[in-house]
Order: sequence, then structure tokens, then C-alpha cells
Amino acid sequence: MASGRPQRPNDPSVISSLEAAVREIRRPGPLELVWNWRWELGILAAGAGLSALVAGSLGLIGLAAVAGAGLAVAVVVLQWPPARTRVVARAWCMITPHRVRVGCINAWVQTRRGKLPFALRTVPTDYGERVYLWCRAGITAADLFAARHLLAAACWAKEVWVVPSARHAHLVTLEIVRKQYSERTGPTPDPWPYSRYLDGDPADDSEGRNTPLSWWKPAA
Repeated sequence: MASGRPQRPNDPSVISSLEAAVREIRRPGPLELVWNWRWELGILAAGAGLSALVAGSLGLIGLAAVAGAGLAVAVVVLQWPPARTRVVARAWCMITPHRVRVGCINAWVQTRRGKLPFALRTVPTDYGERVYLWCRAGITAADLFAARHLLAAACWAKEVWVVPSARHAHLVTLEIVRKQYSERTGPTPDPWPYSRYLDGDPADDSEGRNTPLSWWKPAA
């Protein structure tokens, strides 16, 4: 059974969970693959281009000297706490989207065709990172909320908070909490607002079907 999806006794989505358990993850297309690895590819291309330029001008010995000088400067700069904090935050912004995809794979947060949520961008915050996701048809914020503990473990984080968009259901923000911060000390509400239909009481579902969901929302 797919542990990442919200389940209840006699839940009709058990069949969907069994389908997800045996479904293979579909490989991303070329454009999506390039987008997912854009920062790594950019750094690799910049490093290769700069190395070729220096080697063509100064030779291999000059390239080695420039590389050593650059490494020494980087070590000195990283000794300055603000610079080190900024570099580490940017490094997490490169790592976290990959970890979110790994967590979604293991939580079966995917479409019926085996496609994962699309990470639009990641920004650093004082408490960790904020990942903006585009949920493809077949994935909802409820799936991510149910898998939040598994996502937190996959991201090596303290916890993950799920914040759906107030306007568009397919846009979801993941708050990756790595450390305590004054604006992010409140816990994520544990009870998920399941409908009464999923709780096994379809007769009374009409009364609360249109009740707004109670989500945690970040401070303005």
C-alpha cells in the first residue's frame, strides 16, 4: 500500500495505491531533465569554458596555478560567516529539489503515468528552503501533505510543511524546515481535513463537503 497517500479503512483508493506500487516512474523528457539539472550543468559549462580559456592562454601550468589560486581565494572567502552561510544556502537550493523528487518516488506521489511533481524553483529562507511545485494532473496537495514525514526524511530536514496556493490547486509550496526560526516555530496541523466520505460516513458528507480546508499558511 502506498504509505504516502492518505488512507482510511475500506478506502476505494486502495486499488490506486496498488497500481502505484507496481508502476514505474517515467523518465523526464530532455527539456525537463535540463531544467532539473540546470544549475549543475551551468556550473560545469562555466568551469569547462573558463578552464579551456585559461589553458589556451597560459598552458596547463598556468591553468594549475590559476586553479590553486582560485581554490585558496574560495577557502578564504568561506571563512567569512555571511559568505559561508550564503554559499551553503545556495547549495541546499540545488540539492533539495532532487531530494524532493526522491521522496515523491518513494511515497508514490505521482500521476497514473508515473510522472512526478515539477519543481519550478527553490529559494533560500531563514529556516531552510521554499520549493515551488507544479502538480501534474493526478497529484494533489493532499498527497504531498500525507507524505510530508517521508519528504522530510528524504530532504534530511526537520519537517516539511505543505502550503497550497489560494488561487490555483495545482500550485503547492513546500516549506523545508531545517532549523528553528521565529516566524516558523508553529507546528503543522496533524489532522488532515478528510471529507466524511473518506472517513466512512458518506451519508453526512453533503453537510461539510464545501467546508473550506484548514491549512497552515505562512506569515505575510
